[in-house]
Amino acid sequence: MNRERLEQILKSFDADGANPSPVGFAPPSVGYSIQIFEELASTNQTLWEAIAEVAEPALWVAIAKRQTAGKGQWGRQWHSPAGGLYLSIALTPNLPVADALLLTLCSAWGIATTLRAYQIPVCLKWPNDLLLHSRKLGGILTETKINRGKITQAVVGVGINWKNPVPETGINLYRFLTDRPNPEINSLEMLAALTLHGITSGYQTFIEKGVETLLPSYRQLMVGLGESVTVKGFPGAIAGVSKTGELLVRLARSARGDENAAPGTSPSEIALPPGTISLGYPPPDV
Repeated sequence: MNRERLEQILKSFDADGANPSPVGFAPPSVGYSIQIFEELASTNQTLWEAIAEVAEPALWVAIAKRQTAGKGQWGRQWHSPAGGLYLSIALTPNLPVADALLLTLCSAWGIATTLRAYQIPVCLKWPNDLLLHSRKLGGILTETKINRGKITQAVVGVGINWKNPVPETGINLYRFLTDRPNPEINSLEMLAALTLHGITSGYQTFIEKGVETLLPSYRQLMVGLGESVTVKGFPGAIAGVSKTGELLVRLARSARGDENAAPGTSPSEIALPPGTISLGYPPPDV
């Protein structure tokens, strides 16, 4: 990963007048403040330490060529060998605490939408996974700081498989692109530039146009819709995502009246926060 090359690609987006993310916003590339490290414990941790004494750290970016203590959801280890993209970006949202999950969803949606514009059919597994051909391409970990009921700072961490080895349930983008003629994404720097644009354009869409604009498109990219699940012993099916980012499940008629019923939904729909149920991966594409 070369910072000068990355910054050159970001500036070329502006110079060419081209918006690499087709979601309605082209974030100003010159606003990013980027640091690249050979090795870190965690890009999220490093960024929190760097911005601790800074009043306005928005769009500060930390990238590591490898991580020794990368984190996923629920404190799980994120294996981070050389060859992958490990990136964190700082945001200053000033959002209600109830909207915390939407920071992950808008980031995932922005990245997926951007990569799809480059003929990479990325889908979304709620709440934080990027899938390609039904295998895990990447994941997102958002951490926040709260002051007086508002999210005042957030760090969005992203890991995307590029050339790094992956488990059976994973896929790396470089190998996927090998069989494609003249792929437009031909370097880790290009992937990092598109990822940054995806996060910030998805975030701006959420902030400026609202969650109502984002959710229909998120739902179109979401895997597992209609899939059968069981919640507290009741059968149901995945119905979508709520306005605060929880998973909507439509339960059987006998379960109506559940205390988790989502506002504005039918009595048979409940909203589940992350960690309530575990969603599997769809069958692999042939």
